[in-house]
Amino acid sequence: MTRLLALDEVPEGEVRRVRPPGVEPIAVVRVGGACFATQDGCSHAKASLSEGWVEGHELCCPVHDGRFDIRDGRPMCFPATDPIRTFPVQVVDGVVFVDLRGARTDQEVSG
Repeated sequence: MTRLLALDEVPEGEVRRVRPPGVEPIAVVRVGGACFATQDGCSHAKASLSEGWVEGHELCCPVHDGRFDIRDGRPMCFPATDPIRTFPVQVVDGVVFVDLRGARTDQEVSG
């Protein structure tokens, strides 16, 4: 598990972008007191999902309003048709930890 940020850095109903060393940016979302982590890049427009907004359990892309379920990454509406990666989260003593196995490396992102 990788430490990403303090829980209080993610207000309820909002998303924050975190850039862990060596891997793609991660979007951390807090909904209903729980935290979720996904890849930050939209699978359709490659835009930063952390620049979008949260509606319930959906993370909305700021470019074309593609939406993804933060619990499993599935696309919720067109134009998003491909899922995004999600990552297991644990909150320990007010700190958000994420299992980044499966995250793309910097080389994969830039290549």
